[in-house]
Amino acid sequence: MQRILIKNVQVWTMDGEDTRFSGWVLLENGKIAAMGEGKAPACADVLDGAGGVLTPGFIDIHSHLGLYEDGMGFEGADGNEDTDPVTPHLRAIDGINPMDHSFQEAREAGVTTVAVSPGSANPIGGQIALIKTAGRRVDDMVIKAPLAVKFALGENPKSVYHDKDQAPVTRMATAALIREQLYKAKEYLSRKEHAINDPDSDGPDYDSKLEALLPLLWGKVEAHFHAHRADDIFTALRIAKEFGLRAVIIHGTEAHLVADLLAEERVPVVCGPFMTDRSKPELRHLTDESPALLCRAGIPTAITVDHPEIPLRLLPMALMLAVRAGMEKTDALRAVTSVPARIAGLENRIGSLRTGLDADCVLWSGDPLNMTSQVQAVFVNGVPEYRRTK
Repeated sequence: MQRILIKNVQVWTMDGEDTRFSGWVLLENGKIAAMGEGKAPACADVLDGAGGVLTPGFIDIHSHLGLYEDGMGFEGADGNEDTDPVTPHLRAIDGINPMDHSFQEAREAGVTTVAVSPGSANPIGGQIALIKTAGRRVDDMVIKAPLAVKFALGENPKSVYHDKDQAPVTRMATAALIREQLYKAKEYLSRKEHAINDPDSDGPDYDSKLEALLPLLWGKVEAHFHAHRADDIFTALRIAKEFGLRAVIIHGTEAHLVADLLAEERVPVVCGPFMTDRSKPELRHLTDESPALLCRAGIPTAITVDHPEIPLRLLPMALMLAVRAGMEKTDALRAVTSVPARIAGLENRIGSLRTGLDADCVLWSGDPLNMTSQVQAVFVNGVPEYRRTK
């Protein structure tokens, strides 16, 4: 039994009420066993936090960690199967390399959970996996796979397939390919159900692409739509409504321009990355103010750095930029803890410090949103994965 007591810390729970107190947290068998303000329980393994701040481990719910390996070219690029625009049957877990050095850097920055997604070359890119950042075998790191299916709208699919002289080369064709595949999946599901209820009826032949879309139609997984421009965001929502999908907008660069309309839709937006140039026309309205504006509109807002576009080790800096641009500090911290946990439907496992949840926590020397604060220790599933030695 692994048991660790973290004492003499400022506990920032990031739960619904954002409770904060001076006290201790007991980690036992991978879970938060107890926490409190009074006398700490006896424990053989004690970490004195020296008055630092203890937060939940950070979550980036959109990344390509381990699919694009650090310091490698084509040999380590496994995020885009751009030989076919419709690839829902691809699984991110089959391309992730947990030995990539970026996993260690992510942990050292306080990131304990990531969603790893196929890239945005294809209108339908594949299945996203939510994993912990500690481990040597991806199967042992998985929290939920698939978490979602990746869709992409806008310039990326257009550009990739225009170069191949193949559809889609317009936004219309991108949306049409997505609709066509979803309609086929609905028909495929209907035939499967009919065959179950009628022994004399033959079911459809197995189709791996359509099978991969069934959890979407059942509502068991989400649809993550890569969409920067406002019109692409609304195309994503239009498609989601047509097929009863639970949509999440990824990037949403122009979401702040239509925040009032998105608030009516109650759709989450995963903002970012900000620390990048406007490398293509659909990024012309890129601004650090976006997450603040979305939060003020009442939109569930998470923040991403889109690793490796911006390395995950810089996720805390992205929060600082958002705060400097007007985001409330508590909202910024929630954007990488409790909000992405809720988006994933796993708020009862990750995203806050609460008894019974996974023991993913980070000890900071001070305020996590202060540039001078250092990560002192990181725990993933109650295991100390990093301790600062200087």
